[in-house]
Amino acid sequence: MSNQTDSQHDLVIQQFGPRAAAYVSSPTHAAGPDLTALQSILRDAGAIGRLLDLGCGGGHVSFHAAPLVGDVVAYDLSDAMLSAVAAGAATRGLSNITTQQGRAEHLPFPDNHFDLVASRYSAHHWRHVPPALAEAARVLRPGGRLVMMDVFAPADPLLDTYLQTVEMVRDPSHVRDYSLVEWRDMLAVAGLVPGEAQCFRLHLEFQPWVERIDSPASHRSALLSLQAGAAAEVKSHFAIEADGSFTIDTMLIVAVKET
Repeated sequence: MSNQTDSQHDLVIQQFGPRAAAYVSSPTHAAGPDLTALQSILRDAGAIGRLLDLGCGGGHVSFHAAPLVGDVVAYDLSDAMLSAVAAGAATRGLSNITTQQGRAEHLPFPDNHFDLVASRYSAHHWRHVPPALAEAARVLRPGGRLVMMDVFAPADPLLDTYLQTVEMVRDPSHVRDYSLVEWRDMLAVAGLVPGEAQCFRLHLEFQPWVERIDSPASHRSALLSLQAGAAAEVKSHFAIEADGSFTIDTMLIVAVKET
């Protein structure tokens, strides 16, 4: 593994470890129509023994899934984030959540181990998404499902470029928000059969958005400047408001491992 890859993983830990509590308590991350949809998927699936929360962050997938499945493994790069998730699980009385540290590209689990793998708001920080998806497919049992939830990039290059730029200025550990077409292609290459994406609109209040990751003051000013100078199409699509708040696109895709 190259030093470049190690550096990216280290940057993610550096960015998120000290802010673990903020992500556990974040209203933006604690609820949403994607989590409601995930719970519906779990209820409709019947008995699910093992679920992997891949890149668990503040643990909200784990918290929503735990009452509906046998066991949950909350898996993340950051030990600090995992400690915060364990504390959150204890507070909620969710004794079937365990935590494990590691990288998405190298899962320390046997083949066919999980009934379902879910990942939310994590993949846009992964240095190598295709190998991570291949690992997710490997640890899924035949007929098991991967549920991917993340921000997605608009197909329009103008909107795509703007989104990647503001994501990077806010948080240098950002790698890429992928388009729906890119997601479907990557899932298929990993040996999974993707279904149709459910798409949502996520409103982000500017101050909590930058405070959550502790963006420097100079970066906050740059973000507001980028918004002010953006093309009309950009301002319209992202519904940019006077205080800097805006709206982005998110998705949920279910992909099945063929039997």
